[in-house]
Amino acid sequence: MSSVVDTADSRAASAPGGGTDDNRGGPAGTRGSRLSPLERTGTGTRIVIGIALALALLWTLVPLVWMVLSSLKPSEAINSAEPRWLFDPTLRHYTGLFTGGNELAPYLWHSVAAAGGSAVLSVILGALAGYGLARSGMRGKKHLSFWIISTRMAPIAAVVLPLFLMFRQVGLIDTVPGLILAYLTFNLPFAIWLLSAFFADVPRALEESARVEGCTNWQAFRHVVLPLTKSGLVTTFVLCLVFAWNDYAFALVFSGPHSQTLPIAASQLVTQSGIDWGQLCAIGTFVVVPMMLAGLAVRRWLVTGLTLGAVTGE
Repeated sequence: MSSVVDTADSRAASAPGGGTDDNRGGPAGTRGSRLSPLERTGTGTRIVIGIALALALLWTLVPLVWMVLSSLKPSEAINSAEPRWLFDPTLRHYTGLFTGGNELAPYLWHSVAAAGGSAVLSVILGALAGYGLARSGMRGKKHLSFWIISTRMAPIAAVVLPLFLMFRQVGLIDTVPGLILAYLTFNLPFAIWLLSAFFADVPRALEESARVEGCTNWQAFRHVVLPLTKSGLVTTFVLCLVFAWNDYAFALVFSGPHSQTLPIAASQLVTQSGIDWGQLCAIGTFVVVPMMLAGLAVRRWLVTGLTLGAVTGE
C-alpha cells in the first residue's frame, strides 16, 4: 500500500512546477520566473495592497477587540456616556453567566453537540457522496452537482416550515438530534460539492494501482484517496462547524428549553427592561473566540484546502 502513496509523491515531484527551488521555473539564473505575483508588481501597487489589507484587518478586528474589552469592563464603564479606555478589568460578567440562575453551561453543550455532530455527519456522508459523484461517469453530472449546491442557496424560509412539520410528527422539536438534522440540510450539500472537487483531483491511476495490489474499492478509497484529501476533509469540517455554530434561525425555530444554543442565550439578554451589555459581550466572546481558535489551529489545512482542490470542480 505504501508503494502507491510513494508513487503519488514521486509523480508530484516530477510534475511541472515540482522539484526543488533550484530547478523550478526554468534554468538557473532566471530568478524573475520564480518571483511571486506580488513580487512582480510595482512598489506603488504593493503599497495600495498593503493599505487595503490593513483597512480590512481593522474592519474585522476592531469590533472584536471592542467586544472583548467591553466584556471585561465594569457596568458603570460600559454605560458611561463617554468611552472609558482606562478601567479596572473584571470577570464579573463571565462569572455571572454561570451563577445566579443564569446557567450558560447547557447552552454551551447544546451548541457543541449540535454543531459538532452536524459537522462530523456532513464530512462522513459528504465524503461518500462526493466520491461517488467525482468517480461517476453518468451523463449530466455537472447539472447534478449544480443542483446539489443550489439547495444550499435556498432561503431558510423555504425549508423551515416543511422541516418543522416533519420534525413535529416524529418528536424531534426541542431536541439536539433535531438541530443536527436541521443543520445537515444546509451543511451536507456544501460538503458534497466541496469534497467532490477534491476527489476529482486524485488521479484514478493511484486507485487502479491499489486494486492491482489486491485492495477492494473500499480499501482503495480508505487507504489511498482519503489520506490524499486530508486538507479537503479538514476544510469541510471546519466550515460546516462554523456554519452550524453561528446559526440563529434554525435554533430559534427548532430548539426549546432543552436544546437552546448560545445565539439563543445571547438574544435572551435583550429584554424590554434593557440590555445587559456586559453579559452580552461575554456571550459574544464565548461564541466568537472558539471558532477563531479552531481556524487558527487548522489554518494550514484551510489555506491548502481552499486554494488547491476547492477552486476546481466538475
